[in-house]
Order: sequence, then C-alpha cells, then structure tokens
Amino acid sequence: MRSRLLGWFRGGSVGRAAPDRAAAVRTRTDPPPDALTHEPVTPPSVVVPRWVQAIVLPLALLALWELAKAAGTVLVILLFASVVALILNPIAKFFERFVPRGLSILAVYVAVFAILTGIGILIANPIGSQVNRFADNVPHLVTQANRELDSVQKFLNRNGIPVKIEQQGQTALQTLEKDVKKSSGSIISFSKDVLGQVVSLGVDVVLTLVLSVYLLVYARQIGDLVRRLMPPGDGTHEDDYPLLVQRAVFEYVRGQLTFSTIMGLSAGVGLALFGLVGLFPDGSRYAVFFGAFYAIAEFVPYIGPIVGPVPAVLVALWTNPISAVWVLALFVALQQLEGHVVAPQVFRISLRINPILVILSLLIGYQIWGVAGALIALPIATVTRQTVVYLRGHLVLEPWARVDQPPVAPEPSPPVAPEPPGDAQESLDFEGDEVAAYRER
Repeated sequence: MRSRLLGWFRGGSVGRAAPDRAAAVRTRTDPPPDALTHEPVTPPSVVVPRWVQAIVLPLALLALWELAKAAGTVLVILLFASVVALILNPIAKFFERFVPRGLSILAVYVAVFAILTGIGILIANPIGSQVNRFADNVPHLVTQANRELDSVQKFLNRNGIPVKIEQQGQTALQTLEKDVKKSSGSIISFSKDVLGQVVSLGVDVVLTLVLSVYLLVYARQIGDLVRRLMPPGDGTHEDDYPLLVQRAVFEYVRGQLTFSTIMGLSAGVGLALFGLVGLFPDGSRYAVFFGAFYAIAEFVPYIGPIVGPVPAVLVALWTNPISAVWVLALFVALQQLEGHVVAPQVFRISLRINPILVILSLLIGYQIWGVAGALIALPIATVTRQTVVYLRGHLVLEPWARVDQPPVAPEPSPPVAPEPPGDAQESLDFEGDEVAAYRER
C-alpha cells in the first residue's frame, strides 16, 4: 500500500511538473497566440474634443496658409524633394535587400540618371536629325513666306485696299532683320534675365536633389515620427499611413506619365498621318520632335496645352496657311479628347479625386507659387486626400449638442416589490428556524 502511494505520488508529481516546464519553455520561445493568427488588431478611435474643433483646427489651417505664402521657394523645394523621395523610396527598399541603405540610395540615383540618359540618347538621334533638317529648310520656308506675302500684297493692291504688308524695296526677312537690330538692347536685357532664371532654376534643382537624398537617408526615422504623430493603425501595410501616402504619390506619377505618353503619341501619329495625306507635308518629317515636345509640355498644367502645339503650328504656317489651319484643328481636337476622355479616365484611376477638386488644386497652386505651384498641386492634393481618408477612419469628432434638441427625460426606475407585513415576516422567520433545527438533528 505504501509503495502504491509513493508511486502514485511520484507519478502525480511528475505529471504535474512536466506541463509547467513545457509551459515555461513555450512562454519563452513561442509567439503569442495573436501573432499566430496574423489578424489585425483595430485600435480605438481617437476622440477630438469640441474645443480642438472650434479653436485649434481653424488656427492650424490659417497658420499653414500663411506659412505657404511666406516660405515661398523654400517650401516648394521641400515639397518637390519630398515627392522625389516618396517616388524613389520603394526602389531604394528593393536594392536594400542586396546592399546597405546608403549604397541602395546611390544605386537608385545612378539607375534613374542612366535611364534618363538612355531615353535621351534614343530620342536625341531622330529629334536631332529632324531639327537639323528643319534648320536647313528655314531659308526655303522664309522664301516661300515672302512669296506668299508678296502675292497677298499684289492682291490687295489690285483691289484698291490700302494695306501695306510688305514695305517698298524690302522683303519680309529684311524687315525682320531691321526690327531685330532696333530692339537689340531689349534682346540683350531679356537674354540676361533668361540666363539669371536658368541659373536660379539650376540651383533649385540641385538643392531639390540634395534634399531628396537626405530624406531618403532618414526615411525610417521620418516614418517613425509620422506614425507617432498620427493615430495608430491596425498594424498591417494596408493601414500604415506613411505607406499609404507613398502609394498615393506613386499612383499620381504613374498616371501623369501615362497621360503625357498618350497625348504625345496621339500628336505624333496625327501629324504623321497629315504628312502622308498631304495636309501637312512636313508633319511626317518632324512627327517625333513635335510629339515629344507636346508630351513634355503636358507635364505643365495650363501652360503645356498652349505651348505644346506652337512649333507644329509655326512650321505649318510658314509652309502653307491652310496647313496651319489643319494642324490647329488637330490640336484642338486633341485637347477636347484630353479634357473629356483621357484626363478624366487616367486621373480618376490614379488620383481618385473629384475633377472639381483637381481644378481647384491647380488654381490654388498656380495662385500661390506660379507654374511650380501648378506642378506640385496635384501631388499635394493626392497626399491631402489620403490623409483625410486615414483620419476619417481613426478619428471621432466629439458631437455638438443641439440647442433645439428637447431635454431627455430620465429613465424611470424599476418598481420595488412591497415588503410583507410584520406578522407574515415573523412567521417566515419562525418557519426558517424550525427547518434549520430539523437539519441539525
């Protein structure tokens, strides 16, 4: 009997101790049960008090507006550098799998410059040949323009119309040369202004590139700071604010590249077809140049659609005024296609912003910073939209009490059962004592 008890005790003690040691080992090594399921944990929403809604938010918006107007070029450079860093950060993360962070950033910039250089070399040869052909053809175009002007002047003289298009004894080229000599001083001053603007633009570009490099170097620290300032997400990539902003900017850049490529190809193909059918004989010769110029101009809102058709229209005007009319009609049709089909479809998918807000963003950006503001307006609008969507999912505004709301009546308390009379209560106590005495016996 004793041996059985000892055996049972030992077996029981061992049986009880083994699960404890296994639990201790599992606690030290295994992940928690939540980590095994990989289910996102939804954090509680942050409640914004009424005094913050009434005072802090309006003052913050006013301060941001004044800062945007006062900072000027500095803020534009910072915004451009931020956009560049957001675009290149995913590529830097990809290279970071193989090399350290610093080398990955260097590899990204080398790759970007190599791609841009390769594209430039591929486009430079046909564009260069077309530009040289155009330069060689300029004297012929000027002579043909003089003939056209001379024929128009003779027509006016025959019909007694006192309009002098061509001065007596001078060709149109000589008149142009005379005017250029007269305004040589203004041309020199204008050249100095242009040179100063080019130098200033070059400095701004260099500062933007340098600042974007530093933003990429400290990308992790900046991301952690933003995560601490913003309401917490659920821990997944789909609810991480810095990653959401990065994706939004990348989608905008992809949409803009798609849009410019479509419009440039449309212009080049249209001019080439005009050249084949004879409406614009030089269209097939300079189609690549005109299409590339129009695609690059489409990156600039407002000004791009106006400046893009200028080279093609001028060449057509020198060749034949009727050809210029056809070319102008082509670009008007392209702009209608751009405004009603291409732009709404491309930017609806990439930006996911209402077209009215897109137009307002461009107007506000152009009003504050000019052309640079119009260029940076849509990326800012994209980031702003993503920020608003994120905050709507993680913030709760404290409701405001309505003045005309009737007061809420207090809830009625539940009825209390009446106590039994005194005799009944004594009889119940007596019966309870008898039952207790019977149980004790």
